[in-house]
Amino acid sequence: MSFLRFINGSFKIIVNGGRVYYSCIFFLLVLIVWGALGYYDQLQEGLIVTNMRDSVSWGFYIGNFTFLVGVAAAAVMLVIPAYIYDWKPIKEIVIFGEILAICAVIMCIAFIVVDIGEPLRFWHMLPIVGTMNFPSSILSWDFFALFTYFILNLVIVTHLLYKQFHKKEYNKSFILPLVLLSIPAAIAIHTVTAFLFNALPARPFWNSALLAPRFLASAFCSGPAILILLFQVLRKTTKFEIKDEVIFTIAELMVYAMFIYLFFTVSELFKEFYSDTEHLVYWEYLLLGVEKNREIVFYSWSSIAMGFTAFLLFLIPKTRKNLLTLNIGAVLIYFSVYMEKGITLIIPGFTPDSLGQYLFYVPSDIEIRTAVMIFSGGALLFTFISKISIAILFEGFSIDSLQKKSVESNTQTV
Repeated sequence: MSFLRFINGSFKIIVNGGRVYYSCIFFLLVLIVWGALGYYDQLQEGLIVTNMRDSVSWGFYIGNFTFLVGVAAAAVMLVIPAYIYDWKPIKEIVIFGEILAICAVIMCIAFIVVDIGEPLRFWHMLPIVGTMNFPSSILSWDFFALFTYFILNLVIVTHLLYKQFHKKEYNKSFILPLVLLSIPAAIAIHTVTAFLFNALPARPFWNSALLAPRFLASAFCSGPAILILLFQVLRKTTKFEIKDEVIFTIAELMVYAMFIYLFFTVSELFKEFYSDTEHLVYWEYLLLGVEKNREIVFYSWSSIAMGFTAFLLFLIPKTRKNLLTLNIGAVLIYFSVYMEKGITLIIPGFTPDSLGQYLFYVPSDIEIRTAVMIFSGGALLFTFISKISIAILFEGFSIDSLQKKSVESNTQTV
């Protein structure tokens, strides 16, 4: 009964808001409908309406899936200083990293569903009821890791909000082990995702032991970049409070991740170009182009330029502690990682194909609209859960205030 009151209270928070809130909700719903109409065409015609073919069988969907796994894993950047080092300023806002992880995992699973073509095939990935070929299938391990991480964050967020709604202290002996378990789980989800790529010996571009640590390092850049921007939006539009000190600390942690990512990337480049084997053709296609096939060079160097510029902005204390340059760096690193995961990771792995052919893949209109649908749905879910969290944690919304409003409403009716 008390949990139903919590659900009822949460629903009342969602449906109440100002003009800006309703405008954002309407905009996201329009994007979801527009994208859903495109996805409906894919359901009717099949994957042939995408630009994926035998030569490039993974495309925009898997690129977004890989990127969002990194976003989900980035919650650990808040969890470690909050709970391992018990830093109170960041402990107050760590829940938003966990909310972002919940929404990112849901979007990850949605991209898997649209990529497999027939949605009903998804049941094969479910444990017990499906034929997920566990444990030999890496994809089954990836789904298991994602699902476990999702459940951990969902239980943590729900418990914290439920207890706060009833004006009670959360159960530390219950929550702390889950929070600590979420740290290796966050590392596991992106590590196993990297294994999906580097476990393919026929794809030399991905077949590297450094791929997993590179994935993690880039994840600890892109995810916190989103949080930095979101925190500033939330504190301007709601009663949510966060000190600049916390934002600057997150940015400082990102510098270490950026440096590690650059170090791993340079090490990989040295190995490939100094060895000068036949596998170098994939890196040449990525960075220099091969003969007339230079379609992806612009994207690769744009990603490098944005990432390196962001690294310098975050490295220098003066620009890191200036909100304008900090936000520019956050936007740059976000798009740098998104471009790297979505385009410059997937396409060179398939190009040239096993027959030496060069097929340049670009996402079709259907793929873009479907991705818009999924991202808009994730943004809508994040908006709802964040609004509930802010109302309960920072605006004093509780079961007492809910009952008080109910009594007042009944009195006016009488």
